[in-house]
Amino acid sequence: MLITDLDNTLWDWFEAWYQSFSALLDGLVSITGLDRQVLEEQIKAVHQRRGTTEYSNLVREVPALVEFAGPDDPFDVFDEALHAQNSARKRTTRLYPGVGETFEVLKRQGVRVVAYTESGAYWTEWRLRNTGLDGVIDVLYSSPDHDVAAGVTPEDLRTGRFTGTYGLQATQHNQLPLGVLKPNKQVLLEILTEQQCAPDEVAYLGDSLMKDIAMAQGAGVLDVHAAYGQAQKRPEYDLLRRVTHWTDADVAREAALSQGGGEIVPGLICHHEINEILPVFGASLVGAP
Repeated sequence: MLITDLDNTLWDWFEAWYQSFSALLDGLVSITGLDRQVLEEQIKAVHQRRGTTEYSNLVREVPALVEFAGPDDPFDVFDEALHAQNSARKRTTRLYPGVGETFEVLKRQGVRVVAYTESGAYWTEWRLRNTGLDGVIDVLYSSPDHDVAAGVTPEDLRTGRFTGTYGLQATQHNQLPLGVLKPNKQVLLEILTEQQCAPDEVAYLGDSLMKDIAMAQGAGVLDVHAAYGQAQKRPEYDLLRRVTHWTDADVAREAALSQGGGEIVPGLICHHEINEILPVFGASLVGAP
């Protein structure tokens, strides 16, 4: 069985987030004339309170935006910026090269593919549908949806602004308890138990040394680092750090690891593409249709 992370392992989550969030932020600044730094600081506070940087109710909870909107619904006032965000997200959410072909080969080999992500339910399902992986991935484990604030229904957030619905057609979706985060090895061990698979029958693929690789090693699973997915050294990554829901300690530790100062050494590495994992399962792309 292959257990894989999703974001920056199967697709470039950071690029999609950066392009879509930048489109939103640019739109908000253009509409309101507010200082960008003030907006970023207030957005970070909301992200940290809600535990995600993909919070659909964001414009309704940023104080400066609520004040600007006055008696009107911020969703209506900032509709143009929200649509720009959504368009950029659709345009930039796509699989890394070789992902589809690699999964085809693994499935023919009889390898089960399970995904485990910390991202929330709604946007994870949206990405699986948008990239054509609904049904290719056998089972998905994700965090529950962060988006529903007290008194706000999913319908309030989605109707007319965010396309798509909850639910996958073929992939089984199991949600983990809110607040359960990588690198908690117990979660991975529970996934193995549910899937009736021993640690020595599994390879775990992920881009984060701090979360994915440390967790796999702690659980005694063969760890494979998706080095091609690391985004921390991109200059644009500073925007994510400025508005992230992570703690300051998490940001500092991640920065140290990305600069080579960390103590986590992966067992195997996919340097350029996901297909480099195929020999682990005795397979290759040679001769594949």
